[in-house]
Amino acid sequence: MSVFTPLARPELETFLAPYGLGRLLDFQGIAAGSENTNFFISLERGECVLTLVERGPVQEMPFFIELLDVLHDANLPVPYALRTTDGVALRTLAGKPALLQPRLAGKHIKVANAQHCVQVGELLGHLHLATKDQMIPRKTDRGLDWMLEQGTQLLSHLATEPRELLQRALDEISAQKANILALPQANIHADLFRDNAMFEGTHLTGLIDFYNACSGPMLYDVAIALNDWCADDDGVIDGPRARALLGAYAALRPFTAAEAELWPTLLRVACVRFWLSRLIAAESFAGQDVLIHDPMEFQQRLTQRQQVSTPLPFAL
Repeated sequence: MSVFTPLARPELETFLAPYGLGRLLDFQGIAAGSENTNFFISLERGECVLTLVERGPVQEMPFFIELLDVLHDANLPVPYALRTTDGVALRTLAGKPALLQPRLAGKHIKVANAQHCVQVGELLGHLHLATKDQMIPRKTDRGLDWMLEQGTQLLSHLATEPRELLQRALDEISAQKANILALPQANIHADLFRDNAMFEGTHLTGLIDFYNACSGPMLYDVAIALNDWCADDDGVIDGPRARALLGAYAALRPFTAAEAELWPTLLRVACVRFWLSRLIAAESFAGQDVLIHDPMEFQQRLTQRQQVSTPLPFAL
């Protein structure tokens, strides 16, 4: 279970009192988190999620608060920081930065269909449009330089075939780095997997876990989402789902010629990012009671992305 920082009821009650949301009825740790500690909190006046931020410096937190306020004001279904009665959003609990947010309706889905993918494409389009003209700057700590550095260090940990696969990807990132960074940018979620979206039926009711959000190429955000939402169990891109997601997105923000050219590269870069982070997590938390996603999943997807047959919908 991925609760890195356990809480006792008395300290939680003390923390919650300034919000004016009534008595604490119940709380439980959320097992799905792999980087932060999260709790479901039931209060007399509503259901909330409490996050203790385990990774990243506290000075980064105002970025997340501001971004979620912007997206909430744009009527997107995102959590946002609740304020205490004296207006404080970011607080400390158990020595960690702590945010209390409304709990969004809906549930995660395991199997996505084309309509789910339409909803994801539309949400990404709205998210990027809400921020591209007034982007809030934040450099990701898991960007291209991180991939090149960490990937190079991990090469010696791999068997021959995956080592050669990773080396080819690192060479491509190095060669295309300037072109990737020159693509159109906005604030991006950078982690839009199925376990970070909430649905009621085929209606998307919430997008959560913005702690990898940053400013960066919008196409990278699309690639991350498509690699999860539109892949089958073997990592192969499902054409109908991919076209549904890309078409819905492009109807809101048309892709550029440069994005169309770099699309296969960005799909591979998105695989490298999560392959590496999962390899690192698997080594760091080996033998501990922490949720670790399987690194092999993204090794397999990177193998499949050596050839990409689903182009971006791009009109000359």
